[in-house]
Amino acid sequence: MDALTRYLEQQQDRFVTDLMGALRIPSVSTDPARKDDCRRCAEHFAGELKRVGMTRAEVVPTNGHPVVYAEWLGAPGKPTVLLYGHYDVQPPEPLELWKTPPFEPELRDGKLFARGAVDDKGQVYMHVNAIDAHMQVNGKLPVNVKLVIEGEEECGSDNLEGFLNDRRNELGADVIVVSDTAMLGPDQPALTYSLRGILYTQIDVQGPGHDLHSGHFGGAVQNPANALAAIIAALKDGDGRITVPGFYEHVRPLSPAERESLKSVPFDERGFMAESGAPAAAGERGYTTLERISARPTLDVNGIWGGYQGAGAKTVLPAKAHAKVSMRLVADQDPADLFPKFEAYVKRVAPPGVTVEVHDLHSCRPFLSDPAHPMLESARRALARAWPKPPAMIREGGSIPVMATFQQVFNLPSIMMGFGLDDDNVHAPNEKISLSSYHGGTRSVAYLYEELAQAK
Repeated sequence: MDALTRYLEQQQDRFVTDLMGALRIPSVSTDPARKDDCRRCAEHFAGELKRVGMTRAEVVPTNGHPVVYAEWLGAPGKPTVLLYGHYDVQPPEPLELWKTPPFEPELRDGKLFARGAVDDKGQVYMHVNAIDAHMQVNGKLPVNVKLVIEGEEECGSDNLEGFLNDRRNELGADVIVVSDTAMLGPDQPALTYSLRGILYTQIDVQGPGHDLHSGHFGGAVQNPANALAAIIAALKDGDGRITVPGFYEHVRPLSPAERESLKSVPFDERGFMAESGAPAAAGERGYTTLERISARPTLDVNGIWGGYQGAGAKTVLPAKAHAKVSMRLVADQDPADLFPKFEAYVKRVAPPGVTVEVHDLHSCRPFLSDPAHPMLESARRALARAWPKPPAMIREGGSIPVMATFQQVFNLPSIMMGFGLDDDNVHAPNEKISLSSYHGGTRSVAYLYEELAQAK
């Protein structure tokens, strides 16, 4: 065992304790009441980066939550790595479904439970730990490192593009590294070369000026909840295809070669579906489950409300009904192009007797990189050193808004090397990170810095 690996093994308990400190800060970016907590979390990360040896670490104000920027540039002639992560987290509700409070981290059965444990504080801390290890063992890093840790990833990264453009020259690098994605299993690492984009909307349906007695007015006044149900039903056909005109116009189809490549990915469909708790797989006809969750666009209702929802009966005809509707987008789809098409279609299929408003809440473009890029060879070697199985090359169905932004602003190769698992309950109660993933991820990124130092 080399000195670096030995240090990583010896410090595992401390690495967990350090992460717990960040997990206790309720940095929920979507909640205005948590603004001060987000600032406190940014300051915490800046302090940690200074502690492990970064020569510069600052909290940079934006029009929203601040960005943490740090750097160490003491490796002349070696590549410069731009690391990205985020310190903000999703809201923890519903709180009653958590076994332990979401911001009081707890170890159970080799897993660390807390909001942000894997998305993304735990994965950012893998890099903090790796930097610490290189500094303690070697007194330096093998490559030059710049870090950008934002506080708005979970609410659309509205201010990040401005930060990146303002500091474009300062952020110059040779490769971008992101740890905010997943593995295929506890011992199966993966490199992600594609992410879906997102278009997140809200539909508001207004009927009468106020709630009405359903016996007096039912049958004479259009019910907004019924109208909303009709709108939602019209958004897909019986084959699971989205019916918005022009929705598929720019979808880049999977080539036969890539469909064959996806078949070789060690994807446990039975385990995946068991983890979901759903009785059966469903989706767009003509595509496999893996293709549906990674390489095809989707449309889903994320929330729906209106009318009486309390105990017992209340014979009311509601004045309003609402739905949150998101669309995951794939390569070449543009949310700015799709929103007006979606808005027009929703209004067209709405029944008469109601008014409808559609709002674009947030969006980001999809991301697709070249899986054969030479920089990814460094990541493959690093993962092969850290895990018993070679990494799989995968598409991932989620969205990381910054990746499309990085591609647009910097046009650099990107390494997405993440360590989440399907059962980590990302965005759900009882989020966790397995310690095997946390420590294996720390080894992986520590080795990645060494391998990138040899990159041509």
